[in-house]
Amino acid sequence: MAETEQKEVEEKGSLISGLLDKAKGFFAEKLANIPTPEATVDDVDFKGVTRQGVDYHAKVSVKNPYPQHIPICQISYILKSDTRMIASGTIPDPGSLIANGSTVLDVPVKVPYSIAVSLMKDMCLDWDIDYQLDIGLTIDIPIVGDITIPVSTQGEMKLPSLRDFF
Repeated sequence: MAETEQKEVEEKGSLISGLLDKAKGFFAEKLANIPTPEATVDDVDFKGVTRQGVDYHAKVSVKNPYPQHIPICQISYILKSDTRMIASGTIPDPGSLIANGSTVLDVPVKVPYSIAVSLMKDMCLDWDIDYQLDIGLTIDIPIVGDITIPVSTQGEMKLPSLRDFF
């Protein structure tokens, strides 16, 4: 009798396991087809010089395809020049994305003086540097959870001149 009960338990276990695998496959397929917000970097500009360093601002447009606001958990960024990291940071809880529309986010990038001065020495001929800005926009989509939208842009950035300091 114990042998028969063991077989029944094994059969039920394999039936439940098969059903769970089918459910996982169904939900994975449905989640793969869910639209996600899309982001682009519109512009990176020199904003000014402060006591802490040189300020640049990146304008990031994010399109939200959902009929409700989506909270932004954080924005993280890394600014590189010639594969050398020159600035990085995180902006916690910067707000939310508007429903069924486009939200423009201002991402302030602060480059410390020590790095800005070394860049000026390296780039003294044309006063600009080639850069790559990598931004990770972490949002909280209901049911799905937190996802990070990677955005990257490359270009030339003007370094501050002496008149920017005064």
